[in-house]
Amino acid sequence: MNNYDYKNRKAVAIGDFDGMHLAHKTVVTGAENTIIYCVNNKFSLLQKSIFQRRYPNAVFADFDEIKNLSGEEFIEKILIQKFGARAVLCGFNFRFGKNASWSALDMRRYLEKKDIWVRILEAQEFENLPISSTRIRKAVEAGRIRYANEMLGYNFTFESEVIEGDKRGRTVGFPTINQHLPDGLIVPKFGVYESLTTVDGITYKSFTNIGIRPTWKVEKTLSETHIFDFSGDLYGKTVTIELVDYLRPEKTFKNVNELKEQLDYDKSSII
Repeated sequence: MNNYDYKNRKAVAIGDFDGMHLAHKTVVTGAENTIIYCVNNKFSLLQKSIFQRRYPNAVFADFDEIKNLSGEEFIEKILIQKFGARAVLCGFNFRFGKNASWSALDMRRYLEKKDIWVRILEAQEFENLPISSTRIRKAVEAGRIRYANEMLGYNFTFESEVIEGDKRGRTVGFPTINQHLPDGLIVPKFGVYESLTTVDGITYKSFTNIGIRPTWKVEKTLSETHIFDFSGDLYGKTVTIELVDYLRPEKTFKNVNELKEQLDYDKSSII
């Protein structure tokens, strides 16, 4: 089959797509108007709301619909009847069917008899090891955010509503916006990050503390962001944060002056 035939077939890219990292992106490229079928809706690396905006052609599996299907039933009922697939794209390690009994090669052998093309992507590597969601999650948890971002192909990103805080930051010249991390998202290593903050479509430099604030403790993990060159009331708005680099661990400060000195240093290290 030539490339023209493939590109003009109705294609379904299938996989878990947690975060849509660089290896995932190779699966979904190459065919026009590809349906992205997400079979495992964890979204620990990129929350679902952002995923949906970036990939409006995504379809999210109903686990109850597919959990007991055999490999053959999955192909017939989902890929062929539900989506009308004439080409299927997946990674080399994709498994499906009850108890993950079918492999990508099993799917290829079954579908080639029906003149449905199956493209199986080999492992994509970064620093001589395969890129995987597990590897990226471990990097995020360890504070190796630049390393994680290299494998994601974009900055680790989340969005949530701005909530009221105790307003301590403004007393030292560093007002912050407070946000809870989205449910299900992997929690980055506690500490201070260089970040980018997007408000109403405009992106600003910023730094973000993620943790429990050891000086003034909170019970639930909190994201506190100081946005450079911005003023305004953001309470109740949904704001997007991108983590760019890990700067330092959380600290306990003896007094307000010590805190202000550290925040001045943090800002100067970014500017």
